[in-house]
Amino acid sequence: MTPPYLKKGDKIAITCPAKKLPKPMTDAVTLLQSWGLEVVIGETLNAEYHQFAGDDDLRARDMQRFLDDDNIKAIIAARGGYGTVRIIDKLDFTRFVQHPKWLVGFSDITVLHAHICANYSIQTIHGQMPVNVWDATPASLETLRKSLFGEEVKYEVDVYPLNRKGEASGVLVGGNLSLLISVSGSVSDYDYDGKILFLEDVGEYLYSIDRMMRALKRAGKLKNLAGLIIGGFTECKDNDIPFGQTAEEIIAEVVKEYHYPVCFNFPAGHIPDNRALVFGKIINLKVEQNKTYAYYI
Repeated sequence: MTPPYLKKGDKIAITCPAKKLPKPMTDAVTLLQSWGLEVVIGETLNAEYHQFAGDDDLRARDMQRFLDDDNIKAIIAARGGYGTVRIIDKLDFTRFVQHPKWLVGFSDITVLHAHICANYSIQTIHGQMPVNVWDATPASLETLRKSLFGEEVKYEVDVYPLNRKGEASGVLVGGNLSLLISVSGSVSDYDYDGKILFLEDVGEYLYSIDRMMRALKRAGKLKNLAGLIIGGFTECKDNDIPFGQTAEEIIAEVVKEYHYPVCFNFPAGHIPDNRALVFGKIINLKVEQNKTYAYYI
């Protein structure tokens, strides 16, 4: 299900379901207002409880307020970090399902993307968040605006040596690899079969990436994919004894026995050029020798 696209004059909300903010989100509010939107600020943007943007009850209450408010047409998570999994089971999506609205974020917000897709088949947007606006590329912000307002978004990605050629279509799902592992086997877990899977991560040890990818494989989540899109695997760490493979080489090895197209180096993840992706929407992925193309159907 596609939530109503935004139009000028709509109200949108910023809330913080995970880690506390390092500074006010003035730049982000100004940007969203320049798109013709009215911005409502949640209590969590000025709250803190240890590393979180308020305790679990406050963060859940703030999110619930916006899920239930029919005047709010989109909810944007101010940042990720850690904490969304602590509140997901406190949330009631009844009103949200009756009156769907866009939910935007990435990283820790993968928990919400997966839960909403798995249980309600409502589209969400993996894209830039207010905390990232200051260093985000104009192109990434423009793909977010276009996705929210229902304008066409297409992608062309440069060739990468580990790409596997092919063409496939399927519903786009995924997000942060670590968070997908954290919800695996729960009520928030995706059905991966027949899907185009997007993965990204940040700050993980290489051996941990290997372990998580093999966990997905052993759970049978990789064998029936329609395609695989790999975004940024940034700031990866190694041990004193080198693991011996890059994150991309690890992933390529894990899926080498399958035959679906694989695209590496897609501009999304913990990078300034974090292009927006609409999860729950059918996308066509075409990996050619010199270029990869992706567009929604």
